[in-house]
Amino acid sequence: MIRILFQFPNAIQRLYKGVVWRIKPDRKTDKKVIYLTFDDGCIPEVTPQVLNILKKYDVKATFFCVGDNIRKYPEIYRRILSEGHQTGNHTYHHIAGLQTSTADYLKDVAMTDSIMEEASQIPSRHLFRPPYGRMRYSQKKALLKTHKIVLWDLLTHDYNKRYSPEKIMRVIKRYSRNGSIVVFHDSLKACEQMLPTLPKAIEFWQNEGYQLSVISL
Repeated sequence: MIRILFQFPNAIQRLYKGVVWRIKPDRKTDKKVIYLTFDDGCIPEVTPQVLNILKKYDVKATFFCVGDNIRKYPEIYRRILSEGHQTGNHTYHHIAGLQTSTADYLKDVAMTDSIMEEASQIPSRHLFRPPYGRMRYSQKKALLKTHKIVLWDLLTHDYNKRYSPEKIMRVIKRYSRNGSIVVFHDSLKACEQMLPTLPKAIEFWQNEGYQLSVISL
């Protein structure tokens, strides 16, 4: 039986040295923070609904967008930015790093960097999250020179059709902690589970005293 992982053990995290899994809490304050993130957008069927929910609760999130989606729907990408959210690179074609040569992988990432800058008119160093959370060592080494690579502390598995919103909420309540980077997906595959869960998750975190913040560069 394959064990479903919601948080990766420290031993696995150490294999990806230099990658951000969790934001270290500030011990000088009592502030509790959750870093809410979304992968695989931006798409018109789902992302605007996510943005409406975030606006209702006055919280900010970080969207790791697929470059080809930004190309097709630049107005949605610009809306994400205009409403105060952060964005990151999730490759142009949502490619698997372990099945792609390093040269082709870096080219795909660079294509997304370019289209992000074209859509936002803001050239900058970028956040990056590898699709499926995996990449070759050579890819990671090269990208760390130009990007802040962000993985996660809590994977909700909202794309899993066997996970009801109630089950996902049980996972969130069990594994959320100060500094957690939480992954949802603004995708067609996940929306049936994600959209009903998101308001409940935000309300839970807020009731527990967490602030929801973007991941900074």
